[in-house]
Amino acid sequence: MLAISTDFVATLSHWSKELGAEFPLLSDHDHKVSELYGVLNTAMGISNRTTFVIDMQGKIAMIEEGNNAVDPTKADEACSRLSHKTDK
Repeated sequence: MLAISTDFVATLSHWSKELGAEFPLLSDHDHKVSELYGVLNTAMGISNRTTFVIDMQGKIAMIEEGNNAVDPTKADEACSRLSHKTDK
């Protein structure tokens, strides 16, 4: 699991320590990744809150957006959703 944000590295470092994150928080300050995934809010200069669950084959298996996006501190929830989806 990893998280990507348009925040600066220093901001993410502080946030990571505050949350006790056990996964990398990566900076997309130049917005390239946000643009590639179609989640950049150009009016605000930030990415929309979105969770992508990527399966073992590297394919996007699930997308949750807005208030439905998985809290990044709950990786087990995202993995559980992927597991349930692949069981069907």
